[in-house]
Amino acid sequence: MPLVGALGVLWFGRLRNEWTKLIALVASITTGALSLWVLQAFDTSDAGFQFVSLHEWIPAWGISWHLGIDGISLFLVVLTGVLFPLVIAGVDPHHDERPYLAWLLVLEAGVMGSFVSLDLFLFFVFFEIVLVPMYFLIGGWGYDQRVYAATKFFLFTMAGSAFLLVGIVATAMLSRDAVGEITFDVVRLAEQGSLSVDAGRWLFVAFAIAFAVKVPLFPVHTWLPDAHTQAPTAGSVILAGVLLKMGTYGLLRFGVYLFPEASVWARPMLYTLAVIGIIYGAIAATMQKDLKRLVAYSSVAHLGFIVLGTFALTDQSVSGGVMQMVNHGVSTGALFLLVGMIYERRHTRQIAELRGLQQVAPVFAGFFMIVMLSSIGLPGLNGFVGEFLILIGSFDTARWWVIIGTVGVVLAALYLLWAYQRVFHGEPDEANRGFAELRLREGLLLSAFVAIIIFTGVYPKPMLSRIEPSVKALIEHVEARTDYRQPVQGLAGE
Repeated sequence: MPLVGALGVLWFGRLRNEWTKLIALVASITTGALSLWVLQAFDTSDAGFQFVSLHEWIPAWGISWHLGIDGISLFLVVLTGVLFPLVIAGVDPHHDERPYLAWLLVLEAGVMGSFVSLDLFLFFVFFEIVLVPMYFLIGGWGYDQRVYAATKFFLFTMAGSAFLLVGIVATAMLSRDAVGEITFDVVRLAEQGSLSVDAGRWLFVAFAIAFAVKVPLFPVHTWLPDAHTQAPTAGSVILAGVLLKMGTYGLLRFGVYLFPEASVWARPMLYTLAVIGIIYGAIAATMQKDLKRLVAYSSVAHLGFIVLGTFALTDQSVSGGVMQMVNHGVSTGALFLLVGMIYERRHTRQIAELRGLQQVAPVFAGFFMIVMLSSIGLPGLNGFVGEFLILIGSFDTARWWVIIGTVGVVLAALYLLWAYQRVFHGEPDEANRGFAELRLREGLLLSAFVAIIIFTGVYPKPMLSRIEPSVKALIEHVEARTDYRQPVQGLAGE
């Protein structure tokens, strides 16, 4: 549907300009409605893949059109379906609306396809599709250093994709004897494939490098602050909301599922990189003078927690990690939206030039406060639930890394509260006295984000009841193929 919408925007929008946004909204809302229907129809008692579509595509090469959704991918699909229409409806480009909306819809198709693909080759196609529209959105509608940021994003991602392509082809070739034929089918490779220990570890490293760039994990994170800072507001919201989750999702869906022995073997290294990212991201965020760059570095820290939970390999930690993927997308996406609104009004993101905004725009300040507290992980808001599950679930298997990582929680409160104090408290100077309060459309848009933040924080059971069966099945898959046994823990919903 998004691809059809993109073609409609380019064709019919050329005939009548006023149709452009309407077509984009219809395509994205239809996709969002379908994702909500999938959420409603999802069977919580089935830990396997549902809504499966399986057809031969290139049978001579073992490539199939294989799509499916389980509890791990379900809420990423829903997040993608909900986030894009909100961004299209709520954020206007400054120029060239038609190609801008077309690129957004192509981007939605690539992201959605990545989350539902169960064929490695098909996943790679969608994974690469995402790169093109994001490059043009940053380069065409970004800020002063947009070309540099877009090029850096492109080069880093392409380098990671090279590792991914080699890993995908090698996995299919080396699994040929065990499976009986060449196939890129993820389920068959995971259930029937039998790789040597060395081969599995090398292939895991190839996949892990590719997804570490996308997360991004330290030390391959340096493209992210530049991309976020220079991207247009819609680009930053989508980048934080769903694009980065392609990395964390990929580590879980393909890294752990296809290479369970290597995942257990690599845990100490991934713990270390995750914790370095948590502490480094928090310290770097504290030092930023640009509000948008501060939020960008906070993403490095938050995504480190998700990676830590993923490779702790317990029911609680992985469930928390999956939930935190969604929670981070909502909270940080909303933060970037708010920062974009500040820039639209003041044409600066320098913290030193922003003060006293709470006096002139109290409703705006209230929304910012709620979203910021969610990002900190305040109990009762969505950020707390996933982070708490990660820390509790990881404690037995990654105790010292968790203890160090909790410093990042304290630092998150420090840099976000300090930033809020400098931007919103105090007496506004002449330049800030004219800061406009929220408009109706902006208030409605932010209300949607805040509603999700509060509902998920107060009542996480609907999410966890759908996530946990698939996570439990994945951990059992790892235990059946390795000597690893998770500590005895109860799931959050039990």
